[in-house]
Amino acid sequence: MDVSIDREEAVESAGDRSLSAPLVFSTFVAGLGGLLFGFDTAVISGTTDALTREFGLDGKTLGFTVASALIGTIAGSLLASKPADAWGRRAVLAILAVFYLVSSLGCAWAWDWGSLLAFRILGGLAVGGASVVSPMYIAEIAPARYRGRLVAVVQFNIVFGILLAFFSNYVIARTIGGDAWRWMFGVQAAPSALFFLLVFFISDSPRWLVARGRIDEARRALRSLGSDDGVENEVREIQESLEPTQPGGEDRFFQWSHRRPILLAVAIALFNQLSGINAVLYYAPVVFKMAGAGEDSALLQAVAIGLTNLVFTMLAMTIIDWAGRRRLMILGSIGYILSLGTTAWAFYTYGTNFTTTGSVVVLTSLMVFIASHAFGQGAVIWVFISEVFPNRARARGQALGSFTHWVGALAISQTFPMIAERSGGHAFAFYAGMMTLQLLWVLFVMPETKGVPLEEIQKELSEP
Repeated sequence: MDVSIDREEAVESAGDRSLSAPLVFSTFVAGLGGLLFGFDTAVISGTTDALTREFGLDGKTLGFTVASALIGTIAGSLLASKPADAWGRRAVLAILAVFYLVSSLGCAWAWDWGSLLAFRILGGLAVGGASVVSPMYIAEIAPARYRGRLVAVVQFNIVFGILLAFFSNYVIARTIGGDAWRWMFGVQAAPSALFFLLVFFISDSPRWLVARGRIDEARRALRSLGSDDGVENEVREIQESLEPTQPGGEDRFFQWSHRRPILLAVAIALFNQLSGINAVLYYAPVVFKMAGAGEDSALLQAVAIGLTNLVFTMLAMTIIDWAGRRRLMILGSIGYILSLGTTAWAFYTYGTNFTTTGSVVVLTSLMVFIASHAFGQGAVIWVFISEVFPNRARARGQALGSFTHWVGALAISQTFPMIAERSGGHAFAFYAGMMTLQLLWVLFVMPETKGVPLEEIQKELSEP
């Protein structure tokens, strides 16, 4: 199905908003939720050896420690939609900032394994909530022609946060002694506090304000975000999109007219994790040590992975509203298949006796893998999920997509150490096979949504 039909008429009817300073600032602030999301996700990769020594962990308990935050992300992604609808996107972003702050300080001061797990789960709640609310908020304030780039700011900040985590882990490991792992967790407190303060300087989502009947506030918000002559038309279209499709009141989320956005969101979120991306991000130093690198070299190579992620995310952001979501996904899928297949071959060939050549092959392949992810799935997933659901169901739809993503992340991060103990090749070969299926899904199922107003996408995807 082609959602791009009548795009020009749709854009014209929705008004032609510009990139105003309040719009850019609001996007930046909401994007900080993504930066902390990325930092929290990746910071544990530099602490695994120290945590193993500190708390006497084995392969299974280490896997659970790494995955513990994902218990929180699953809960956070499920729980975020109702508060976001009831209290507003901005209020929930402020709450998530507090969760990030308390989690980082708590992990830094953890007195035993149980307390570390508790604070990691709290941080996971913040990550899960941010994966729902940050992209949803930006999608709701962005004009259609800039929506891909603006929502992709969340992904840019995620990978920037990952790079910051890898880099700060490397610097701290080189400069601080035995308690370096506590500092690795603790530095996240500073951006968390900044996020909390800045949230109070942005307006709430105009679409949420219309849904709550606060029409005058919605008009003011739209004007501050760059709309002028098209305000009344945009408010009217938002109101029409919020009308329930079933008689008697509020729509049920799981209904026939929502089947297409539901299936699309679940599919893209599942494929995101079946690429093995979180296995690489969480265990990057471990993977490089398996391939023959020393400890310092493994941490530095993890920085190279983070930098590659950032560069290709920036490249994808510049073209996502020109090239479209599907083209990026196609190119990313091909890169996934080639890089994961090569990594699997290297582990099957060298086993536990890696030569310098084998180590270089793994590093190069994983950098291509990360570039493919950043250019394809990484840039597209949060944009796409935030676009495909109707206004009246967007919070619940974003929650479903995020929930699916984090359940997959939990499964991948929990199983990778156990599989890797037997053969790294098995894990990467499986991920390559899943990315072949993703390529087929993109080619034959995934619609293009670039440049189409949210209300027009709603009409196209909600047809019976």
